[in-house]
Amino acid sequence: MEEKVYKTMNGAGATCIAVGVVTLVTGIVCGILMIIGGAKLLAGKSKILF
Repeated sequence: MEEKVYKTMNGAGATCIAVGVVTLVTGIVCGILMIIGGAKLLAGKSKILF
């Protein structure tokens, strides 16, 4: 019984680490894309006529 619990905890820990890494990478990429998009909007605001 204890071995089964140990294997389950091991699998859950590995899964949590993998999901954490994926979330971190996704967050960094989204942040970079938002900064680039905002910079392009600010750079092009002088071209807008109302």
